[in-house]
Amino acid sequence: MATSCTKSDSSESTAFDSLLQVLLSESVPLITVDELSSIRQEVTILDARAPEEYNVSRIPGSVHAGYDEFNIAAIKHIPKDEQIVVYCSVGYRSEKIGEQLLQAGYRNVKNLHGGIFAWVNQNRLIIDDYGETDRVHPYSLFWRVWITSDKITISRSPRK
Repeated sequence: MATSCTKSDSSESTAFDSLLQVLLSESVPLITVDELSSIRQEVTILDARAPEEYNVSRIPGSVHAGYDEFNIAAIKHIPKDEQIVVYCSVGYRSEKIGEQLLQAGYRNVKNLHGGIFAWVNQNRLIIDDYGETDRVHPYSLFWRVWITSDKITISRSPRK
């Protein structure tokens, strides 16, 4: 059963919200950036982006699950009643992975509303293999317009 998300995160633009309304079916319950931020250390966070996106930056504590390469068997060690939050760039791919988790019997799965783009647009911490970073992979040139924080560097390559 999908639940609606209260869109109280003030930095999300009306255009971005409109895009998300079109993209997301809310087949997986949503969680806001503020909500995830307050429970981040109490949940399992799965990153549903491609490896090259994950390598540029990620939400601290997240584990790469992937999208095209996602395999439910790779997360069988996670208890079915564990709180799981899935994210990608804006929420579409993570919703699809969340659907697979729900179908596999995971009972407490949520999709990060707006994905990592909403996370960085609200100036939340992101990391890479070297620690804190200001770099975010834009997924594609089209999607980069939704990264609106002036504190973020658009990058398709990880730091070296």
